[in-house]
Amino acid sequence: MFLGFLAGRAREAEELFILGDLFEAWVGDDDIDEPYHAGIVAALRAASDAGLRISLQHGNRDFLLGPGFAAASGVKLIGDPYVLSTPEWQFVLAHGDALCLDDTAYMAFRAQVRNPEWQAALLAKPLAERRAIATHMREVSEASQRGKDDPYSDLELVATDEFLREHGYATFIHGHTHRPARHDHIVDGIHVERWVLADWHEDRGEALVWDGDVLYREAILPEAQA
Repeated sequence: MFLGFLAGRAREAEELFILGDLFEAWVGDDDIDEPYHAGIVAALRAASDAGLRISLQHGNRDFLLGPGFAAASGVKLIGDPYVLSTPEWQFVLAHGDALCLDDTAYMAFRAQVRNPEWQAALLAKPLAERRAIATHMREVSEASQRGKDDPYSDLELVATDEFLREHGYATFIHGHTHRPARHDHIVDGIHVERWVLADWHEDRGEALVWDGDVLYREAILPEAQA
């Protein structure tokens, strides 16, 4: 569905923003020739060469995406958070995990893997070893989620309101929590919208579309594949 989306509907837009976790795991730009990765990179490159501007944030699963990936795919790596100003409205984009403050174990993990020294040490290891480490990390994560009534933490609301205040009450778009919704925040008497992206599954994907007037969800279905 994603490849079909890149070849079709996405090219009708001026710009595409991907807010992290494009890949299940990314262990370094030297893994770019792995067939599954190579197919996605080639599709991104084709869309970019066709004139679509594509920007991507790091997620908690692909935080090692680097300049080699960007050069090969034609994608621009952007910071988190990222302020997107259009002639009509202002948005702030983020993966979302930095505000899941109640999940203290995850926040400790995030601080570790986002540390440049830790990343450099990991990238110095052989590719096969990094792949094995990534597999192990996913197994540990999945094991920790099993048995929980709600395995995914939500954003901490006080910190989220402060984030909205710091970013000028812009409309906030993020993913990570696996809880697609539109939330209404009242911050300093100002109504602010927070939109949470949906996961993609075998039978349905989803994009948020800004048409210059309205922000809305658009379903991406298997039959839309190019």
